[in-house]
Amino acid sequence: MPEGDTVHLTAKRLRAALAGNELVRGELRHPRLVGHDLAGRTVLDVASVGKHLLTRFDDGRSLHSHLRLDGSWHLYRPGMPWQRPAHQARAVLETAERTAVGFLLHDLELLPTTEEDRLVGHLGPDLLDPAWNDDHAAEALRRFTARGESELGLVLLEQRVMAGVGNLYKTEVCFLLGLSPWTLVRDVPDPAAAITLSRDLLLRNADRPQQSTTGELARGRQHWVYERGGQRCRRCGTRIRTGKQGEGVYARATWWCPTCQPGPTRPH
Repeated sequence: MPEGDTVHLTAKRLRAALAGNELVRGELRHPRLVGHDLAGRTVLDVASVGKHLLTRFDDGRSLHSHLRLDGSWHLYRPGMPWQRPAHQARAVLETAERTAVGFLLHDLELLPTTEEDRLVGHLGPDLLDPAWNDDHAAEALRRFTARGESELGLVLLEQRVMAGVGNLYKTEVCFLLGLSPWTLVRDVPDPAAAITLSRDLLLRNADRPQQSTTGELARGRQHWVYERGGQRCRRCGTRIRTGKQGEGVYARATWWCPTCQPGPTRPH
């Protein structure tokens, strides 16, 4: 599932391409929305809230989309061939100069803009909210520390605590904090640092497709432990370990250095 910075960048690109322009084509091909035609509507804005995208129109409605595991939005010039099959397209928003195509969007809903909170109001503070301030940080900290009996790695992924962290940043935040992903939140020495670090990493990558936590952009040098199972830790040389964290549909792969990240390990 994409990280919050990927969704933020998607919103930024869609906003630049569509905002302020009238749609000459506005097809919604999702089974629940067939028959809705957005042609003639003007796009007012495209915003991201955590991992959710909201495209707002001048008739007081918003198109909500969530990329899930395999969804994406592509931008083309009108008439250009699409890079994915047409049968995968769930939304086509076209202006005189740009065409935005949403592929494999499993979650797609058209709703009054005034009711957006119905879909995103449950989320914790958005780590990439441009209006982020001390109140947002305090609320994220309150929600984070309230999960004291839960594992750090799982709480970082919980969008109801703070919105935007995915598996990549969960893994890297745990490494940079020097804590095992299975550390209980109550045992995290500086909970505020976990929130600050999560936000800093997302901000660092918010305006580019590359996601680096090491400060390097070269292939194979971008991450400390994420997807580096069996390789040597960049700090201590210990081999990075891989395991699963979470249960059922919430289980995610995680990577950690047993030397740099002391503490509880994967339950057997």
